[in-house]
Parts: sequence; C-alpha cells; structure tokens
Amino acid sequence: MNGIKQNLLFLKKRLTNFNMKNLKRLLLLIVVVIIVAVVYNYPKLNMISGYAAKNMASNVFIANRTAEAINKVDNNVPLIKLAKSKVDNKSKSATSSVYGLMSRKAVYRDGLGAVLVNDDYDPTKFTLQPHRDFTNTGLPFPYGNKKQKDTVFANIDYTKLLKAIGLGFSNPDVQKTRSTIVIYKDQIIAEQYDGGFTKDTKILGWSMTKSIVSTLYGILQCNGKLNVSQLAPIPEWKNDNRKNITYNHLLRMQSGLEWDENYTEISDATKMLFLESDMSLVQQNKDAIAKPTEIWNYSSGTSNLLSGLLKKKFNSHQEYLDFPYTSLIDKIGMHSMLIEADMVGNYVGSSYGWATTRDWAKFGLLYLHKGNWNGERIFDANWVDYVAKPTAHSNGTYGAHFWLNAEGRFPDVPKDMYYASGYQGQYVFIVPSKNLVVVRTGLATYPIFDLNGFLGGIVKAIK
Repeated sequence: MNGIKQNLLFLKKRLTNFNMKNLKRLLLLIVVVIIVAVVYNYPKLNMISGYAAKNMASNVFIANRTAEAINKVDNNVPLIKLAKSKVDNKSKSATSSVYGLMSRKAVYRDGLGAVLVNDDYDPTKFTLQPHRDFTNTGLPFPYGNKKQKDTVFANIDYTKLLKAIGLGFSNPDVQKTRSTIVIYKDQIIAEQYDGGFTKDTKILGWSMTKSIVSTLYGILQCNGKLNVSQLAPIPEWKNDNRKNITYNHLLRMQSGLEWDENYTEISDATKMLFLESDMSLVQQNKDAIAKPTEIWNYSSGTSNLLSGLLKKKFNSHQEYLDFPYTSLIDKIGMHSMLIEADMVGNYVGSSYGWATTRDWAKFGLLYLHKGNWNGERIFDANWVDYVAKPTAHSNGTYGAHFWLNAEGRFPDVPKDMYYASGYQGQYVFIVPSKNLVVVRTGLATYPIFDLNGFLGGIVKAIK
C-alpha cells in the first residue's frame, strides 16, 4: 500500500510540474500574441482615434448635434466604437483615444470647420476664414428660403411617391436613412426626416464634396480662367512620366497615378485624411503606374490635389478661401454649406462638405438647370454634358467627379441620371428626363440600401 501511495504522490507531483510548465508556456504564448497584435494594430489606433475625434468635433460644432448622439450612432461602428471621445466646448475641440492609447485631437475653426491637429499646430498662425454673403433674397425655395406655394401636379401619383419614400425609412436599423427630399419642376413634392434630423440639420456629404470641386473648375472655365484640357501646373511633373497629365485626366480619375482608396485598412486614403496636415500634396507625390487614360482609378487624393491646384488661380490664400462661396455656394443660396479645410488651409475637396438636405438639393437643381440659377449663368450648359460623359474604363459609371447611370446600373431609373455620391449613402440624384432632383442622406449605402427600388418607385410615381 505504501508503494502505491508513493507512486501516486510521485505521479501527482510530475503532473503538477507538467501542468505548471504548460501553463507558463501558454501564458507566454498569450503574451506574445498580445504583443504581436498590439504592434500590428497600433498604427490603426491612430486612424481610429483620429476618425472618432474629427467626426465628433465636426458634428458637434458644425451640425450642432450632441456628443451622446455621435457616440451612440455615428461612432458606434466596428473599430471606431473602441475609441472614447471627450468634447471641450470652451476650446471647441474633441479628443479621442483607444483604451488610453494614441490620443488624437480635433479643433474647430470658424469658417473652416474641424481639423485633426498635431504637435506643430499653432492656432495663432492661420487665422484666415472665407468671407460669406448670407443675403436673404426673400424668394420661395429654391431661390430663397421662404415657403413654397402648395402645388399639386396631376401627373404625380402621390400614393406611389410616399410609398417609395417610405421604403427608405421602413427599416431604420438597416436602411439608416436620415433625410430624403424629392423636387419636381423646382417644387418640393416629398420631404422626410428621421428622428433628430430636420430641414435645418447640416449633414456631411463626404465624397459629394468632389462634385463641388468639379463645379468650381466648371466655373473657372466658364469665366475663361482655365481650360480643363490644359496640363496640370505642377513643376515636379514636368520632367517625368507625369508630364502629360491634364486637369481633365484628374477630374475623370484617369491620370494613371498610383492610389489605394480603401477605408477598411491603412491606405493612401485613410493616411491622407487622418495623418496629413497638407492633403493636397499626397496624390501629387505619387508615381504614375500607367499613362493618362489607360486606367480609371477612383482617388480622393486626386480631388484634394485639384482643390490645392485651385490656389494657383488666385493671388492670395484669402481669394482661394472666398472663391467657392462667392462663385457658387452663397450665390445659389446654399448658406448652410461649409467646406472644411486641412491644417494648412486647403479645402478637403474629397470629403468634408456640410450642408442641409435642402441646400444639397439646390446644388442638384443648379445642374438640372444646366448652370443657370434664376437667370444668372453660373457655368456653361456644356459643362453638364462634360461631367455626365462616361469616362473610359469606368464601365459607364463615372464622368468628371460625378457618378452615372449611363449603362443602366439601376435598371428602373432613366439612363440619363447622374449624381453626386458620398460615403455611407449620401446622394444628390439629377434626372433630367424627369425634371427631377432627389437627395438622400444616411448611414447605409447600396446594396444594403435599395437604391434601385427607392429611385425606381419615385420615377414611376411621375407619369
């Protein structure tokens, strides 16, 4: 019995030692995995906290929404929800970090919006802001902000129309629609907002801002100050394989320049938006991977390059800041609009334009009227033909900083439809054959949001 007992004690001791060794090895393996994971994902924390801080500051100080709403909805998405954000109303700033790591700060500047700042930021160094003209015309919408006269069109099936609009709001957790407005023959025939949003709420258009940038080039060309067929005036390109790139190639995303547009990874696009103080130079410094027109490659860097190139057309930075407002935005009464600038004062033409739903609709109406705004010529009528002409290699889906339905991507919608489109489902649709403009904003995009069913239903409601 003693021998058996001793053997059992010996086995127990060996087993304990074995378990302890394995436990130590397991713990060591876990520590190694954690270290590897942290090292691999640490650069992402910069993007996560940067996005959270910037989105918080912009929504609070531009859209006048609450920090609670932003944390609950806008920033409550994969990865971004890991960040914790704090708002300082006194300094008009927001600070975010992920578990206390990689803290980022975004500061609001009057007239220029919120910007992510770094250690070089000096709030006293750059104090310029655009001059604005908020003159009230006293006219009904869209040429002013007075209420329109009630108008009933005999050729509109309002039951079908409301059903189509309701489709966008039918499943809030999936469709995530925030606002919709439908304008037919300059009359609002349907308008609806989700809880917390109204006709006065400014909404980020994301890449719809690209279409604003394109329009500014159309205005310059209309005024004889530029021709889009001209070479891009970049000295660094003159003696290499980028020397033949024109404004047209940039507007059509067919410059052949290298670019990675990916918002789920660390990419050229995310590094530009959340790390760079001068966003206009990122695409400029990229190599060419093809000759102009050989490929089509969607690039937010290209839009910010174009935004930066606009400065070359003016004698001062103040004139550059004023130009979008004096030539377009305030001229057509989009008084709610604000385009945010990067840390050195370049407009972030790829992504950061804010406006109410009604003001986004005014932009669509300007194109529906081929550049004529209540009798005043903003840009030439042929500019509309230019932006709506399909670009080679885009499969008929892209023009000049506008998206197209030329190849029937949306089969129940006329092929002449073209539109501004932004991240998470921001849209300004222009349908010339139906005399129609539709704006939809939200947090879900195609195909989660059924654009064909939504637009098709609206179109079918108009006989």
